[in-house]
Amino acid sequence: MDYKKLLTKFINVVIHEGGSDLHISADSYPTIRVDGNLLPLKKEAILNADDTFSLAELLMGKEKFKNFVQTKEADFSYNIKTGERFRCNAFFQQGKIGVVMRLIPNKIRTISELNLPPILETFARIEQGFFLVVGPVGQGKTTTLAALIDIINKERATHIVTIEDPIEYVFEPELSLVDQREVRLDTANFATALRSAFRQDIDVLLIGEMRGPETMAAAVTAAETGHLVFSTLHTNDAAQTIDRIIDTFPANQQDQIRIQLSSALVGIFSQRLVPRIGGGRVPAYELMIANKAIANLIREKRTHEINTVIETSAEDGMIDMNHSLSELVARGEITPETAYQFSLNPKLLEKLL
Repeated sequence: MDYKKLLTKFINVVIHEGGSDLHISADSYPTIRVDGNLLPLKKEAILNADDTFSLAELLMGKEKFKNFVQTKEADFSYNIKTGERFRCNAFFQQGKIGVVMRLIPNKIRTISELNLPPILETFARIEQGFFLVVGPVGQGKTTTLAALIDIINKERATHIVTIEDPIEYVFEPELSLVDQREVRLDTANFATALRSAFRQDIDVLLIGEMRGPETMAAAVTAAETGHLVFSTLHTNDAAQTIDRIIDTFPANQQDQIRIQLSSALVGIFSQRLVPRIGGGRVPAYELMIANKAIANLIREKRTHEINTVIETSAEDGMIDMNHSLSELVARGEITPETAYQFSLNPKLLEKLL
């Protein structure tokens, strides 16, 4: 079988249908995700174990595939001629190989094109601080961060370093110098790359994902020492994000990281991609801006009060998720039922609808 031709066919379907992911799994149809829903390609043959083995080897190349067979896990990227990239994860399940491929478009969209609030752009134009984009997997965090980095690249002469696993959006240097480092290909791990970053005369640092206390501590320290740092976490909202960071550290270090975080943090943006009436998805979001009130709550271990501050600080630019959802309902973009499904506080949402 011509697996190169078969893979190209699957990829073309993803792109043509506006899909976000391609699933290759033994004993199943090839499956794509469109607007959050999985759609099996039933016009294709069900893939067997030999098919997925051969497709995975084709995607990775023989050397990476050999290592994958030993480790049973692999993160990597795959480029196609039209410029699109895929972020891929390969794994074993019941002794057979599976691969999930996430499409990374070749064009970096703007904040406006992504239907995100214009105030987000201000975080690309500050000199230093720690800004996080958070939310579950597949909610557009990487795309939002790429839009912010692209603003810096176009507007400022800075040195931008990204540390990713794997590299997703590729930035063509414009006013900025952009160095993109991929874990395992260009550096051993996030922690090693972060230690080196302090000796690379950086202005802006993008950490693809914070993993463990060492990475988190280095990110906060970088922001404290005059750098602009962006990263992500798989958390639901601002308060949970702050608690997650602090709880990652041993008890005897938590007071110190709490103080550092209160001074370094500039904002947390939480987003969800919500099914739109008529098809597609639209973002709903929460924006916490780390003003003096927020900094005090972090220092004083009162993070449970952060949601109230966000809800009552619209005039300062903050946005709470329920207001974002209710506005989408008012504009006729989503149904009330969808809004309730994505709300973290349905009782409060009920008062807004």
